[in-house]
Amino acid sequence: MLSLKLMSNKNKNYCVDCGGSQVNHTITYTSILLGALVEPWTNWMGNWIPKASFDWMGIPLTKTLTFLKLGKISYEPKSDDSGRARVLWDEAIKREINMYEFRLFNIGHDIFVSNYKNDKRFFDVLPRPKIYNPKGLDWMDNKGEMKKHFEKAGIKIAKGGVTHSTKNALKIFNSLNKPVITKPNLGSRSRHTTTHLSTPEEFLKAFKVARQLSPWVMIEEELSGYVFRGTLIGGKLIAVLRREPAYIIGDGVHNVKELIEIENKNPLREGPIFHQLSLDAEAIKELTHWGHTENTIPKKDEIITLGQKTSRAVGGGIIDMTDVVHPDNKIMLERVAEVLDDPLIGVDFIMDDVSVSWKDQPRCGVIECNSAPFIDLHHFPLVGKPRDVASALWDIVYPESKK
Repeated sequence: MLSLKLMSNKNKNYCVDCGGSQVNHTITYTSILLGALVEPWTNWMGNWIPKASFDWMGIPLTKTLTFLKLGKISYEPKSDDSGRARVLWDEAIKREINMYEFRLFNIGHDIFVSNYKNDKRFFDVLPRPKIYNPKGLDWMDNKGEMKKHFEKAGIKIAKGGVTHSTKNALKIFNSLNKPVITKPNLGSRSRHTTTHLSTPEEFLKAFKVARQLSPWVMIEEELSGYVFRGTLIGGKLIAVLRREPAYIIGDGVHNVKELIEIENKNPLREGPIFHQLSLDAEAIKELTHWGHTENTIPKKDEIITLGQKTSRAVGGGIIDMTDVVHPDNKIMLERVAEVLDDPLIGVDFIMDDVSVSWKDQPRCGVIECNSAPFIDLHHFPLVGKPRDVASALWDIVYPESKK
């Protein structure tokens, strides 16, 4: 049974714009707003508090809170831990790196401590080497700031801008080539992102959707191609994958609805990593955009997309592309690491073909970076070779732990 029926059974508070990664709108909006207010203070403090200080400050703090019974320490992964935490933990065990998680009020917040030969690290989400330049973290996840830095450095990006004003938003929209895309300036997993915007009416509606999660909205030209994720460790490109929206491939015989039912029989789509395809409102919108319906019979090998969100939770897929990356694209991605000067970066970029130089693809570019990338994406592709990114990360954090 297609999940069109299942959608009607979802919680009434389910947000279609969040898709498979639901968040509380008010909390997310408020945290972004407060983060912007305190950022100048945290940046100022970061200039005189050594990064290494968090090791000796954070570790005793977790123990104190545990003693006060405000939290617990877990020495093994829990069911609510993220996939990136699990692959990191699995590799730590192989290397005899002691690792535990601090769970405030027994809820996971991605706060960890690692210890290898008495070299202790306190880290949030993913570890970094003891000595590194933290300045890139100040703007890595901020799409607007990223755009300014990368444009100055000659890195290809999508044209656009960030604003909180409806008047300015329309001004930016009118200055760009269509179609246009809107998304929260801070955010991930394609939440409240709207594509294929060509009219002011469509745009204003999408602008409001993005503002439900963030006071500031990124508005930019829609690039052409697939969304790729490149993960850089220690300034080097370790792995590249193609993040695909939900789609089906035509056989010249079955219609769209039937092809969805066939693909949903794929054992890999039984969870927990990859999920069923849905003929939901997002899919209908995408089909309509390209002139299709659920009764369309695609030509043999024709790709029919069912949305633009690439999250696995809404049927998205992952294909490893590491071995076919064009040398120019590798240079471009490692230039991103050079500009950010950070040892751990997830880079999202759009292009038609990663095996072709970005110089020969006019509507391509970097769209965002992530300081805490989901490295597990590389470990479990739907198609292609798994890449052990967790191992590469521990290599630069504890070089002596290499097996």
